[in-house]
Amino acid sequence: MGGPVNRRQPLRPCRKKILPLAQALRAKGGWVISTQFTLVPANGGEPIISPHLKQLRPFLAKGDFCPGAWGHQLVDVLQPADLTVEKVAYSAFYMTRMEWVLRKAGIETLLVCGIVTNGGVASTVRDAHVRDFDVRVLDDGCAAFSPDTHRTAIDALRPVAPILSIDEAFQAVAKA
Repeated sequence: MGGPVNRRQPLRPCRKKILPLAQALRAKGGWVISTQFTLVPANGGEPIISPHLKQLRPFLAKGDFCPGAWGHQLVDVLQPADLTVEKVAYSAFYMTRMEWVLRKAGIETLLVCGIVTNGGVASTVRDAHVRDFDVRVLDDGCAAFSPDTHRTAIDALRPVAPILSIDEAFQAVAKA
């Protein structure tokens, strides 16, 4: 969620609205978790990319999404994260420590936002659902490469999780 929108970068969710929600969550003992899509550099620095992902995202190149590079860290306004989880696939649960940490911390409810709605967001929401987490999606806290793609992904998640606005989530947290 860095610089200007281009073909390599999805549209950005509203960061200014997410900050008050993050602050309210932290005030109530909640956590802000950053999941960092990571392309692990191989010998010579070329990223290790699954063939299906390379086909879907042919623009991914050397230096993209490697630790410390563009696109790898939580947006400035929300830093520092209370937990950072590197992920090598769409879901924040696939081959990560995410579930273990959430269970040890007693976290049962997840408010999911981020990029890409039809990729990491959707996969993480579905995985959280099958792991019996109470998961909710923040519609205006997510973005995709186009508004139509975002809307299609959100509609597809409705049978899996409640869809809320950031304002609705903020009100729920404030009442808790």
